[in-house]
Parts: sequence; structure tokens; C-alpha cells
Amino acid sequence: MASLKALKIRIGSVKSTQKITKAMKMVAAAKLRRAQEAAEAGRPYAATLERVVASLASKVTVSESSPKLLAGTGKDQVHLFVVATSDRGLAGAFNTNIARLAKKRADELVAQGKTVKFYTIGRKGRAVLQRQYRDAMAHGIEPGDLGKLAFADARGYADDLIARFEKGEFDVAHLFFSTFRSVMTQEPTEQQIIPVKVPEGRVAASADTGMAAVTYEPDEESILADLLPRNVAIQLFRAMRENAASEQGSKMTAMDNATRNAGDMIKKLTTEYNRTRQAAITTELVEIISGAEAL
Repeated sequence: MASLKALKIRIGSVKSTQKITKAMKMVAAAKLRRAQEAAEAGRPYAATLERVVASLASKVTVSESSPKLLAGTGKDQVHLFVVATSDRGLAGAFNTNIARLAKKRADELVAQGKTVKFYTIGRKGRAVLQRQYRDAMAHGIEPGDLGKLAFADARGYADDLIARFEKGEFDVAHLFFSTFRSVMTQEPTEQQIIPVKVPEGRVAASADTGMAAVTYEPDEESILADLLPRNVAIQLFRAMRENAASEQGSKMTAMDNATRNAGDMIKKLTTEYNRTRQAAITTELVEIISGAEAL
């Protein structure tokens, strides 16, 4: 049985930890509101741009003059996984869930004879992935505070990815991030960003619904040449914003659970402390009574 002094020190230590986790929960709650608003504000533009680009791509006949971001390399042997996580921990399963989804997809592609490379944005995701895929790490970025990332940062990542694609380092790029649903729910998401993915049956569906014909000026390929690089940057920026909200939501939940667990531990330790103290008092009383009877 632990001594009274040891129990008292441990109770004080757990109380200090509880204060820290409670403060971290309050900070995460304050950051979450801003991050959630930013994520929700960016969704309509990102979704609409992706839909417009896919619509334009479905109307273009791929040729040698087509933008490479549209035409692709003509094969899908080498896949680049852009895994966006955070640099910081204490956020529950936020980073682990994204990395787990990327590892699952990588295992599937490797089993098919494909080559997988990783381009990590965030230290935590890289730490998880390099345990199994150390030799497949193509590049790593440490973005810092996700809530402070600007569009210029996402544009820089996009320019680097496009440059690597133009050099022929990979054939297909997949983006992995966490879509914010609620404080309790963050959904790991995969999205193909290079080359642009045209949903199957889009052209047929447009014809069946009787949509009006649209004439573009300049032509579709010229528009796509400008929109495709911008779309990659926008999708990366959207992922960063979704991750910022997901990280704070997951951190808020994790710190709330930690605070509750600390409270439960304090109760158990306090009970043990009181029982030990009572036992010590009882022992002393018995010794005093025994001594008095002996006299």
C-alpha cells in the first residue's frame, strides 16, 4: 500500500494535469469556432470549382496539345500520396486516422504491382508512415499551425506538386485529409487531384437531363489550362482548412476525455488516501489503548 505522502503527491500531480487538459480544451474550443467557419466558408467554392473543371474536362477530346493536368501521363503506375496531417499531437486519433487510410490504400496499390510514394504535409503523418514506407518518402513539409496557413502556402505546395508531375516523378496524385463533420466526427477523406478526375457517365448524364448546350470563349482547353493549376491549389487549401477544424474538434474531444479521466483518478486516489489515513489512525489508537492496558 502506498504511503500517505506518496498518495498526496500523486493527487497533486493529477490535479495539475487536469488543469492543463481543461485549459487546452478551452483553447481548442475557441480555435474551433474560427476554424469551422473558415472550413464551411471554403467548401462551396472548392466544390463548385471541382465540378466546373470536371464538366469542362468531360467535353474536351484529349490530344497531344491538351494540358498535362488533364491528359495525364497515359499510365497509372506511380502514385503519389499527398498526406496532410498536423505537426502537433494531443489531438486524439486525428493524425492516425488519416495515416491509416493512406496506408490502407497504399497496401492495396502495392498488391496490384503499383509504385507508391508519399508527399507528407505535417510531421505526425510522416512519423507514422515512414515506419512502413521509409524508402517511399518523396518529400516532407512541416506547415506549423494549420489555422494560420494562407492560400499562398497551398499555392506553393500545388506548384511543387505540378512541377514534380511535369518532370514525370509520378502519374497520379491522391490527397488525404480529414473532412470536418462535427466536434465528435472527423472523416478521413481521399481525393484524386492530379490529373483531374472526370466522373464516369458525366457526358451521358448531361445529355439525358436535357441540359442546355454551352459555348465557351475561349475554348475549353484554354480555360482548363488556367483552371487546372488553380484547382489543385484550391483543393489543397480546402484540405488545410478542413484539417484545421478537424484537429481542433478532435483535440477538444480528447482533452475533455482526459479531464474526465483525471477527475475519476482523483476520486479514486482520494478514496485510497482517506482509507490509508483511517487505517493509520486506527492503528495508532489500538497501540495507545494496548499500551494503557499494559500499564
